Amino acid sequence: MLAALAVASTPALAERQTGQERLDKLLEGRVAGEPTNCVPHRPSARLYIIDKTAVVYDTGSTIYVNYTQDPEALDDDDYLVVRDPSPSLCRTTQITTRDRTGNFFSGAVFLTDFIPYKRVKDEG
Repeated sequence: MLAALAVASTPALAERQTGQERLDKLLEGRVAGEPTNCVPHRPSARLYIIDKTAVVYDTGSTIYVNYTQDPEALDDDDYLVVRDPSPSLCRTTQITTRDRTGNFFSGAVFLTDFIPYKRVKDEG
């Protein structure tokens, strides 16, 4: 029975995407804009990690990607804790990570410029 489980789970492991593959899929149909130091805070925006790749700030119409100073340290099993209550998310914003399972400190995130990606408009 264990052998059957191992065989059944093998395709799922083969289908697991790398962080860069996940980011590429997320950005399909979008074009990069000029990098910026800060992005305006939007209450409805989603801030999350793509494993070993980038921090993503998704406002819906625009997806901002921050590759950070050490993207290899990013772990999507962690969550982000933003320490700066300013109205913008900037390179200087203090961000730490905490482990989802044990809720313990797992690192600090040092941001770089945010690259905005917007949908390509149809010319028609």
